[in-house]
Amino acid sequence: MAFGRREVEEIVTEETKVWVCESEDCNGWMRDNFKNSESDTPTCPLCHSSMTQSTKVLAVINNYSQNQKM
Repeated sequence: MAFGRREVEEIVTEETKVWVCESEDCNGWMRDNFKNSESDTPTCPLCHSSMTQSTKVLAVINNYSQNQKM
């Protein structure tokens, strides 16, 4: 009975710039292309601590709303 099997899609990953919370009690992080472009260094949305830039290997996600102007 092979009708229930689905082909597994390959997840494309790449090294991505992220912002990581500096607080030891918080595991918050966000992708660089999803941060608010108004500030150069964002604050953590979970604990409001400062964040530092780092990299992680993540699945590729495009933020198309960043390119659109209203």
